[in-house]
Amino acid sequence: MLTLRSVVLFVLAAVFEIGGSWLVWHGIRQNRGWMWTGAGVLALGLYGFVVAFQPDADFGRILAACGGVFIAGSLAWGMIADGFRPDRYDVIGALVCLVGVAVIMYAPRPVVV
Repeated sequence: MLTLRSVVLFVLAAVFEIGGSWLVWHGIRQNRGWMWTGAGVLALGLYGFVVAFQPDADFGRILAACGGVFIAGSLAWGMIADGFRPDRYDVIGALVCLVGVAVIMYAPRPVVV
């Protein structure tokens, strides 16, 4: 159950982080205004809270794994929101990152008491 919770939190964090960055990008670079930019800043702030609810207590491990999830999520977001078409190397790289996330987060570790 903790693994499922962790995966859901990673997906939610990716939506807030990537979505927030996308909103700021469009607010500033495509002159969509301060409402878009402000919504992006709010989403980025919510991302920070979502990450804090990960069951693992190691900040570095969580952020490292977030990076891998965000790589794959950014490609997916670009496909959905901007019509980006990844090539096979983008897909392979994203899969490698997700394998890395699985190793970082879910490999069995000895319990230290």
